[in-house]
Order: sequence, then structure tokens, then C-alpha cells
Amino acid sequence: MKREQLIENTIEKISKLPDHKVKEVSDFAEFLLNKLENKNLTKGIESLASNSSTFSFLEEEEELYSIKDLKEVYNDKR
Repeated sequence: MKREQLIENTIEKISKLPDHKVKEVSDFAEFLLNKLENKNLTKGIESLASNSSTFSFLEEEEELYSIKDLKEVYNDKR
């Protein structure tokens, strides 16, 4: 079934509902739209963050410690 036909069928069914049920359908439709909008916003933010060079300095972090800095060496002898 095509989108237009689905919309027409849904409107026809909604028009037969009592007022309080129409409000429920409206609230649910708003919930779905908000969920979709939040998903799109999240994808946009993820895209901006991944394409940003803000944290590129972390990729070039120098080694601060080595095995020579250990005071005690752990040996797992099970």
C-alpha cells in the first residue's frame, strides 16, 4: 500500500474515533516525530564529532610510563 493510501485510511479510521482517542493518536504521532527528530539530531552530532579535529591530540599522545617505571611486576601463576 502506498503512503498516500495509508494516510487516507488512517485519517478515515481516526475520524471514527471518540475525541479522547483522537488525542491519543495525536500524542503518539507527536512522540514518533520527536523520536525521529532526536535520532536525526544524534546522527548529526555524531557526524560533526567524528569529522572534527578537536580531539586529534589524543591520537598523538606520548607514552608517559614504561615497564621500567613499575615498582613491582605482577606474575600470574595459576
